[in-house]
Amino acid sequence: MKKTFLVSLILLLSIMSQAQNAKTPITSSSQKERVGIKSEEFSAPLSGIIEPKSVDLAWMPILDHVAVKHKKENNVVEEIKNQKLLIKLLDNSRYSPTEDVSLNTAIMPIVSRNFRGNRNNGSSPLDNSIAISNGGKIISVANTTIEFYQPNGTRTYTNSIEGFFNDPGIIDVCDPVVHYDSGSDRFIFFAQECSGSSGNTYLLICFSQTNDPNGSWWRYKLDGDPADLNTWFDYPKIAVSNNELYITGNSFTNSGDFHDVLLYQIDKQDGYAGSNLSWQYWNNIPDAFTLLPVSYGQQGNYGPGVYLVSTESAGSSTIGLYDLTNDMSAADETLLYYPVSTDAYEPAANGFQFGTDTGLDNGDCRSLSGFYLDGVIHFVFHSDYADTYNGINYNRLDVSGLSNESSRFGKTGYEYSYPSVASFSNSENDHSVMIGFGRTGEDIYPEIRVVACDHDWNWSSSVLVKEGAGFSDYTASAGEAERWGDYTGITRKHNDNASTVWISGSYGTSSNDWETWIGEITGITVSAVDETNMIDSHLKVYPNPASASFTTSFNIDRDDDIGIDIYDQMGVHIKNLYAGIAHAGTNNFTFDSDPLTAGTYFISITSNHQILKNEKIIIAD
Repeated sequence: MKKTFLVSLILLLSIMSQAQNAKTPITSSSQKERVGIKSEEFSAPLSGIIEPKSVDLAWMPILDHVAVKHKKENNVVEEIKNQKLLIKLLDNSRYSPTEDVSLNTAIMPIVSRNFRGNRNNGSSPLDNSIAISNGGKIISVANTTIEFYQPNGTRTYTNSIEGFFNDPGIIDVCDPVVHYDSGSDRFIFFAQECSGSSGNTYLLICFSQTNDPNGSWWRYKLDGDPADLNTWFDYPKIAVSNNELYITGNSFTNSGDFHDVLLYQIDKQDGYAGSNLSWQYWNNIPDAFTLLPVSYGQQGNYGPGVYLVSTESAGSSTIGLYDLTNDMSAADETLLYYPVSTDAYEPAANGFQFGTDTGLDNGDCRSLSGFYLDGVIHFVFHSDYADTYNGINYNRLDVSGLSNESSRFGKTGYEYSYPSVASFSNSENDHSVMIGFGRTGEDIYPEIRVVACDHDWNWSSSVLVKEGAGFSDYTASAGEAERWGDYTGITRKHNDNASTVWISGSYGTSSNDWETWIGEITGITVSAVDETNMIDSHLKVYPNPASASFTTSFNIDRDDDIGIDIYDQMGVHIKNLYAGIAHAGTNNFTFDSDPLTAGTYFISITSNHQILKNEKIIIAD
């Protein structure tokens, strides 16, 4: 018994000793307001231990009770979207030739390793979330399934979430979220009972006992209606601080009307130790709909307490900043609200997809994803970009000065929806980010893409991660839009020498449903190019893969100085192969691949420091 206690104590001290960062004091004189009602402190017993036993990986047989969520939208949001949809349907000149990219230095995303993720078992939307540990263990969740992977795509575990949690009282699960706590080197997994009834609303929370998800987990179940108001919990967001786990969600009446925002505050050290779980909640939080708590954006955590942001679903020119000032054990803990001005935003109309009259639901303007780093909260949502089409709305909120800067990215004629954001630098002073998102339009099937925005607000061109193979319409009722999103997953690999993120999203399949695709994103620092001015080089590399030599064939329409460079899959520059003049017309460039070891590389052709084309090449053994 003493030995067990000593091991547990050493483990707890090790977890608590990881990198910790202080919160930035708010020095602005802007008006603040004490908000919310803090509950008493509760204790939840350990529900059990999970020993993950995968279903047969060759056959992957999974039986789920599938519940398709049909949300009840805010009446104001619905009216705005319907009015804009009429405008969109009557507009016959809605296509613009280019994305809103920058011409200055930016990061160019590179899609490295990528593979098929969670299969669909009849759910819509897929609600993707992903996490990767410093040790390279990946967890991907998609509505009702949970899977573990190695970075090369090898699947080591798959099961339904109901099978993973193994509680006969849980009937329907949805909205899973997975988070890697880099300050504690542990995983946290969340899902909710999704029956839409106050009589059966629960928060399902699991803490990994080690940094290996295939090992044991501690399991807990919290009441989704803690104030006994006959409401049920939905649309969760999670974050961690030095000492606590935060879960937020919207509570709804049994008739589906929005009632309140809930903020759960949980002692994560209890969860990692498998002890009774200390927790409390806040409610009656004004001026909030979907509170987004934000974790630290790089290695480690911050605190005590946590920052949260909220945007208005129907649009506004104000961002709500909330400061939970301390841990729940502190007597002086309070929840403060600060209104922060921003550029006006509003919802877009629902989107089109190729091959069908069924639209895709663009949701509203609620906050979707974010992180805190170097005194700044980075967060994203989507809103009307131009001419009723959805675009990415990326924000940097300076906590100390209570000021917000925002930039939008999109393309008229296409929907850029359900973005998620991660830090893309190994310096906390560099505000560069990667953003994953879904895209659809009248001439494309729903696809997954990624875009970079550098420290100086320069956007790259977006890069395709997974092309859609068909439209999705298998759960939409007649005349209704198909559910899409509601989330795109993103996670940072904190300890890589070169910045790396992993994303997961849903794309349309040839079976007209959704499936998950997972991609590793690296990048190189180059100049982005407006696609209206891009030289169409039609780059071809052959043979590919090869073991001896490659020939690169490309076309340009004028004589130009070019550079041809090789990068590895982490974006590290390997070799400048050529610097000189290329003439108008077809050009062939051959190079010997013997100096390269087996693996994946990228060849980049640039002109005047602007990318003409990137292409992946594979060196065979």
